[in-house]
Amino acid sequence: MFWGFGCDIFGRRWAFNLTLGITSVFGLIAASSPNFAAIGCFAALWSFGVGGNLPVDSAIFLEFLPGSHQYLLTILSIDWAIAQVIATLVAWPLLGDLTCQEGEACSRSKNMGWRYFVICMGGLAMIMFFIRFCCFTIYESPKYLMGKGNDEAAVRIVHEVARRNGKASSLTVEDLRACDPTGSSQSTTAAAAVRRRLEKVNLTHVRALFATKKLAFSTSIIILVWAFIGLGYPLYNAFLPYIQATRGAAFGDGSTYLTYRNSLIIAVLGVPGALLGGFLVEVPRFGRRGTLALSTAATGAFLYASTTALDSASLLGWNCAYNFTSNVMYAVLYAYTPEVFVTKDRGTGNALTATGNRIFGVMAPIIAMFANLETAAPVYTSGALFIAAGLMVLVLPFEPQGKASL
Repeated sequence: MFWGFGCDIFGRRWAFNLTLGITSVFGLIAASSPNFAAIGCFAALWSFGVGGNLPVDSAIFLEFLPGSHQYLLTILSIDWAIAQVIATLVAWPLLGDLTCQEGEACSRSKNMGWRYFVICMGGLAMIMFFIRFCCFTIYESPKYLMGKGNDEAAVRIVHEVARRNGKASSLTVEDLRACDPTGSSQSTTAAAAVRRRLEKVNLTHVRALFATKKLAFSTSIIILVWAFIGLGYPLYNAFLPYIQATRGAAFGDGSTYLTYRNSLIIAVLGVPGALLGGFLVEVPRFGRRGTLALSTAATGAFLYASTTALDSASLLGWNCAYNFTSNVMYAVLYAYTPEVFVTKDRGTGNALTATGNRIFGVMAPIIAMFANLETAAPVYTSGALFIAAGLMVLVLPFEPQGKASL
């Protein structure tokens, strides 16, 4: 919420850089946690960075894309799928060989797997932060600057981006001002900029998302879709290794090593899922809404199907299908959401949807505390939430296919 609202007030650039740095620093510190309370605190702090990175990245990427290439925002989620594969590849040997089994008493030296894993992930995030901050220059979003009335800076950045790509732009400040019926401009002094930003720390961006009945309905449904998925996804996915281990034990192969081997196989299926999502969103008369509705409902259906597994191979197969369709779903969801919000309110819209997602996500472990994970109850609940979210997508009023984001 902080980064989503903040990037609409103070800009995208600093949020884009700092969120990854916060994630890496607290991830590395977390590896030295002396107890569970400490790791919980550091996890909350690195999550503060992760939670801001996702909505800000999608906003700034979309605002640099021409309308003809907005489908790339969907394919961008392939990075999420690849990251799952990398994380599972690292976790497999570390957590498989250097982790105490449940109920087993062992020394700290024999249970270092999770610490090594957190160090690897935090170190990787630190490397990416260094590359992003020191080796790669990201400019402020021209659309954001235009929304703030800073036409001169917007034109300068457009020309610089064109130059970097070996092109020339004919855009001028006069072109932008000709599109402004009021002909307004703003002072660009530092003091004036600070005053404007402090004046904007209010609910203006939130009210804009509910300005009309159609906008209010669209925003509300998107938040609900994110919320239902936010509860359904971690209710099953976060406990997937445990579910695989417990049900695998019943099938005679519930070791930690095999559990993470299967998790790697499942994660690999997310890569083609993200690519398929990028293709389907451009299919005429199907578009974003059709792809999102179908993939979300199919995700729930495959969860129900997984309860019919009679052996480990069948359970693995259903989980592969589930991860494939859920990556199609997330690819479209992360693209559709910023596309339907206008630039000046995009960060706030992303923040509201992400907040709904996280609030409901917090409920997942609470539900798991009172549910028996060795039964199919969490699976049925998660599947119902996905199917309900898929049906809600069908009533969304806006279809961004073939239209440039505003």
